[in-house]
Amino acid sequence: MSIARDSRDEARRAVAAAPGNAIAWIVLADAELDAGNAAAGEAAVQRALALAPGHPEALARLGRLQWMQGRHRDAADSLRQAARAAPGHPGIALWLGHVLEDTGEAEAAAEAYARAHALAPDAAQIAAHLLAWRRRLCDWRGLDALSAQVRGAVARGEAAVEPFAFLSEDADALEQLRCARLSAAQVARRVRPLPARAAGGTGPLRLGFLSNGFGAHPTGLLTVAFLEALRAEPGLEVHLFALNPGDGSAVRQRLEVATTLHDVAALPHAQVAMRIRDAGIDILHDLRGWGGGGAPAVLAMRPAPVQVNWLAYPGTSGAPWIDYVLADGFVLPPALEAGFSEAVARLPRCFQPSDTRRAPAPPPSRRACGLPDEGVVFCCFNNSYKTNPASFARAMAILRGVPGSVLWLLSGPGRGDDRLRAAAMAAGVNPARLVFMTKQPHADYLARLQLADLFLDSNPYNAHTTASDALWAGCPVLTRPGRTFAARVAGSLNHHLGLGELNVADDAAFIALATALGNDPARLRDLRSRLHGLRAGSGLFDMAGFARDFATMARAMATRHRDGLPPAAIELHQA
Repeated sequence: MSIARDSRDEARRAVAAAPGNAIAWIVLADAELDAGNAAAGEAAVQRALALAPGHPEALARLGRLQWMQGRHRDAADSLRQAARAAPGHPGIALWLGHVLEDTGEAEAAAEAYARAHALAPDAAQIAAHLLAWRRRLCDWRGLDALSAQVRGAVARGEAAVEPFAFLSEDADALEQLRCARLSAAQVARRVRPLPARAAGGTGPLRLGFLSNGFGAHPTGLLTVAFLEALRAEPGLEVHLFALNPGDGSAVRQRLEVATTLHDVAALPHAQVAMRIRDAGIDILHDLRGWGGGGAPAVLAMRPAPVQVNWLAYPGTSGAPWIDYVLADGFVLPPALEAGFSEAVARLPRCFQPSDTRRAPAPPPSRRACGLPDEGVVFCCFNNSYKTNPASFARAMAILRGVPGSVLWLLSGPGRGDDRLRAAAMAAGVNPARLVFMTKQPHADYLARLQLADLFLDSNPYNAHTTASDALWAGCPVLTRPGRTFAARVAGSLNHHLGLGELNVADDAAFIALATALGNDPARLRDLRSRLHGLRAGSGLFDMAGFARDFATMARAMATRHRDGLPPAAIELHQA
């Protein structure tokens, strides 16, 4: 079976040959942790520390173990000890940065990444972490140089950087494919696939979904109503493999009722793969991909005969173990296909479902949200790493063109909000015209969204779940579709909703249309009224229809496999 079997066996032989060698135990700890085996990794770490108390490499592995176990404060303490013992070690500084992100010490995390980069300035992987975290903090110092370093290393095949973070760079689909393939190659070197299993020829078609977001999480919110509707489709069994423990949320409870949910949180990768194999899954949908908290190693073991990249990672997997990417004709047009390693399976409606059972509560008062009593409310509730200098400059031009308007943003980590206020002042906009909303429970967030007049999207990574939320709450979304999947999701939502005029060609058109709408209250009211009618009547929010399309697509994939045919492009058309 298994992940990293060769490296683990080699490490175990090394400790058997030299049981008093602390470094051998540290190497074994790495191998076990790479395999997702926290218990075996902990035993190796503790043996190393017993042999060499205070050894920085052993402390660093202890921190990594504690991080995997969710003990983030303990992990930070261990890694700080390791960093003090080895102040010139860039890898330890890097791991400390990762942990400080999770403890909420945002600015300290940035300092750790900057220290790691200063110690190893030519290491593109470290530069990529510094770049991604500076984007999250809206700290735009040196962004162009860091981005050029990272993109250059990817182009030369010199460094495997996180594909998810790479989506925020102004790269094209082919660059994203090169980035993903480098990461996939790293995983492939550590994983041995399971023996092949053919899809069953009789009985129900078993669909599996793997994610760490089955709960009060964007993935859970997007999929729950669709999965409930999928129960009406004949001849299917639906299995969820949850990499996250139950969170007690209403969404998790609905998922548990609608499907067979397997709690595989904290299991080693090999055991997760075997649980999927033992369930007889015919088609496994990876709902995390290269996003944080996913398990690409599980997919690399090939637990299912057909495997699909869908929903949460808006780009190619670059992985030979993923057969299809599930998309639609707008978000992934033929011109982008060369940037995908998978066969493209296109649904007739937007690839992204939504929870249509949500009923937004009445909105609070504007004053309760920190909004002025009068004036147009532009908003952008994307994560802070999507707010880059170009998108922010575009928004500032709109504020300058619409007197009395404000821009409502999601509050970011660290001193990000203050940096944006300073950037507004530098752009000639009163910083008081930026209003920040702290993260809210989903129902409260939806209620507040109804106060926003127009959502101003970002590029090159635009609104996905946030765009769907805005449209559901009645707030139109203005976007500029780009040259990657991640840059076309909001455009796909508008296209399938019937508001294609809000998909503009360039920044000048974006500024012009937002400014015109902001200065014409009657036109803006008419747009919002049209959105309300289209929301009820278009196919975008028809989850029963989406489930029918999804089931038809799954059957087409299974039929090809059962007929001995390789994955190939599949395109469904609206019935």
